[in-house]
Amino acid sequence: MERERKRRLSCTDCGLYNCRNRGEQYPEFCLTTGCVEAGETAELDQIYGGDTIDGKMARAAAQIEGRYYCTKTRVEETVLFIKEIGAKKVGIATCFGLINEAKIFAKILQKNGIKYVSVVCKVGGEDKANMGLAPEDTICKGAHPETMCNPILQARVLNREKTDLNIAIGLCVGHDALFSKYSDAPVTTLIAKDRVLGHNPVAALYSGYYKKLYE
Repeated sequence: MERERKRRLSCTDCGLYNCRNRGEQYPEFCLTTGCVEAGETAELDQIYGGDTIDGKMARAAAQIEGRYYCTKTRVEETVLFIKEIGAKKVGIATCFGLINEAKIFAKILQKNGIKYVSVVCKVGGEDKANMGLAPEDTICKGAHPETMCNPILQARVLNREKTDLNIAIGLCVGHDALFSKYSDAPVTTLIAKDRVLGHNPVAALYSGYYKKLYE
């Protein structure tokens, strides 16, 4: 309880969410009223309303949300987003375990006239044993060589291809963070990996069976 009292309150502690409808009443700890620096709103208005890629992406995302709310799948929205921002070449960074899904998505891009380059997670990978991992830390438990994922090289390959947008398909937790960190192009996620829940990680938040994670 003492730790809870000292913790800084933020958006997940709110029950009003008036920022969504630009209301006038906000809780004392609201980030909208307490964390926006002087001139920051005007600065962001310039970014979102400007002609840079950041502005184009922000408006494209909002337009797709408004035009196709609850009518398009994430796959369809991704294709629409690519077209809306005018991306000429798209990178696909995929997990080896979802290579078939990546192949289907590549076909969808091709049908829509979108150029793409794909790179799988094991590209140029080294044996996990050579990276300091113990046999018990591998899937095969040391029974045979096991290649470590290489998200930094995935990003570098796509950087060399000068992609305008990169799409992550099922990269491991942490590997996706590294890929995003080293990617020159903006990154959006098509599939978030969850081997247990059929790549539907939000199911753990909906199911009562997973209350053990927070109670």
